[in-house]
Amino acid sequence: MRKAPLTLEQLRVAVAEGEIDTVVLALVDMQGRLQGKRFHAPYFLDEVAAHGSEGCNYLLAVDVDMNTVDGYAMSSWERGYGDFAMVPDLDTLRRVPWQPGSVLLLADLAWLDGSPVIASPRQILRRQLDRLAAHGLTAYAGTELEFVLFRDSYEDAWRRGYRDLTPANQYNVDYSLLGTARVEPLLRRIRREMAGAGLTPESAKGECNLGQHEIAFRYDEAVACADHHVIYKNGAKEIAAQEGMSITFMAKPNAREGNSCHIHFSLRDAEGRSAMLGDGPAHLSTTGQRVLAGLLATMREFSLLFAPNINSYKRYQPGSFAPTALRWGTDNRTCALRLVGHGQGMRVENRVPGADVNPYLAIAALVAGAVHGIERELELGEECTGNAYDDPAADRVPGTLRDALALWADSSVAAEAFGDEVVAHYANQARVELTAYDAAVTDWELFRGFERL
Repeated sequence: MRKAPLTLEQLRVAVAEGEIDTVVLALVDMQGRLQGKRFHAPYFLDEVAAHGSEGCNYLLAVDVDMNTVDGYAMSSWERGYGDFAMVPDLDTLRRVPWQPGSVLLLADLAWLDGSPVIASPRQILRRQLDRLAAHGLTAYAGTELEFVLFRDSYEDAWRRGYRDLTPANQYNVDYSLLGTARVEPLLRRIRREMAGAGLTPESAKGECNLGQHEIAFRYDEAVACADHHVIYKNGAKEIAAQEGMSITFMAKPNAREGNSCHIHFSLRDAEGRSAMLGDGPAHLSTTGQRVLAGLLATMREFSLLFAPNINSYKRYQPGSFAPTALRWGTDNRTCALRLVGHGQGMRVENRVPGADVNPYLAIAALVAGAVHGIERELELGEECTGNAYDDPAADRVPGTLRDALALWADSSVAAEAFGDEVVAHYANQARVELTAYDAAVTDWELFRGFERL
């Protein structure tokens, strides 16, 4: 049974009874990872719950390896790498069943004068939701994360250079009950313990790549959905590690099918009814049509938020179930936007993001695209009823991070929606990754060139 998140008073009782001794306060970084501190529970209750804590502001200005890098306005050697405040969001307080005696809650980030850290992912999403609320609308989302599971520990995988690992399944187990039964003990543990953390698991199924699986969770209001996403992703890795196994959410971990993060997205009006449903094409309302038109119109310029890494773009291959054409269609998996559901459950599935996505940024991009379509009263193009991969007239997902960076940095729509500070911050993140990649010597280069060139 799903357990609701804790109240502060319930935490006080659990600490007094010796049930809880550790409180994890986590922020979400640019890469969508949880960073933060573990507090002795009585100290958290006495000091941190009311006053918050501090963290070095370089946590939003480093690369994946936590190296300090140049180019960020908010954090640098010149600015002294000071602190920002980690303000506990008590509504996110929850048990962490996979860590004994522990609870977790997320923090919002503020400068020490109390002003918000505008480039923090949670603030970016909230800003877009405020813009949407001005139109009397609320966003709901659900993310479907695929992962590849290996029987090697993370430590063994590191020592082996991530080569010759043993996938949990040796063949395609897409929808296979026999194949998924091989790893059901782990999948079951993840489902049960996520339910204990206040998430609502729906199902688990096999996928196409060797050892690839997906655990789906019930949709929720946009911020809650993103919160659940990062808690699940971090927790699934921790649980796998405890079982001597490893999970990767890389968008393209090998030459087979990549790991997607399909995002289901819908809007409700002030009465809680679907704002997407109507009498237009494919049962879309005028608002629904404008939303889809806005998502398509902004997809290329916002692709940096859907596909943030070098590896993200290797997933976009024709005939791979990862979209390349920016088209929409009813229950059409060849399109970037797939319209699914019926009646009040109608929603659009954005198939562009991979499992490496930061959910706050991706959902913020969806909201910003929706607002763009609504405010500009954009008209929706014709539905794709065939194979969108073969559509010569369709706009395409950018082919590389370099292309996506150029589109993002030059986008007047992105500047209007997110502001210059956010655009510059995440453009710099992409430049940092590109600089590191351009300087790296890859296995591909060694195998092609060591002897033969």
